[in-house]
Amino acid sequence: MRNLALLSAATLAACLAAGIVAAAEAPLPAHPVRVVSMNLCADELVLRLADRDQIAAVTWLARDPRGSSVFAEAAGVPLTRGLSEEVIALKPDLVIAGAFTTRSAVGMLKRIGMPMLELGLPGDFEGVRAQIRTVAKALGHPDRGEALVADLDRGLETVAAAPRPLRALVMRPNGFTVAPGSLGDAVIRAAGLVNVAAEIGRDRSGQVPLEAAAFAEADLIVLDDSGSGTPSLADALLHHPVLEQLRREGRTVSIPNRLWNCPGSQVAEVVKRLAKAARERTVLQ
Repeated sequence: MRNLALLSAATLAACLAAGIVAAAEAPLPAHPVRVVSMNLCADELVLRLADRDQIAAVTWLARDPRGSSVFAEAAGVPLTRGLSEEVIALKPDLVIAGAFTTRSAVGMLKRIGMPMLELGLPGDFEGVRAQIRTVAKALGHPDRGEALVADLDRGLETVAAAPRPLRALVMRPNGFTVAPGSLGDAVIRAAGLVNVAAEIGRDRSGQVPLEAAAFAEADLIVLDDSGSGTPSLADALLHHPVLEQLRREGRTVSIPNRLWNCPGSQVAEVVKRLAKAARERTVLQ
């Protein structure tokens, strides 16, 4: 309780220092000049769509080359850890948050009347297009949103799907998969593949036990390929002898998670890679 009291006091002090008082939810500005994003997916869209001098800060996750598809663009941009005190001190005229942004921080910023745009989780490509356009409009650059949507559509148009629908299972660090009805599922289907997650009782994402992966008899196991880095327990499962054997059999494809962690034009690249792996696997069968 004492820690919570200290946190509230620190937040209040930051509000007072910034000259902010409690107010109703503020309307979004027509052309914001100090934008703060509060989660990785918001970071990616802001860094792709905003002028550099519009960006007051993004989160530290934006510079992580394993998880972020815009880590190069984030170089030199101020960072936060997504705390309300940090955001308030920056005096933004627009804050963009996401579904996984800390709810207490979002709630605090709303209570003090901070202009806030909250992004959901698109479950298909139309949702991705809509989210890109929404953020671009909020930043005052709707033309850039249309250009990014056009990039996505061009990427999808060039995909040559496999001649027959192979069965695919995604296994990310710690064995997490993608659920039917999610954007990851839409990506798999766009490549001409069938997502077997629901068949093994993972219809709401969750972790896939190694035994379930081994007996699912998927034609392709989709693994993370984020390059070398600090070893972690989360990655240990992906190097288990069972999966190593599937690699030797040509039944795996490695794709960096950063390409489909978030909605954006980069997901078209995942569709291309999955479709290519499916065509190669069809030849081997």
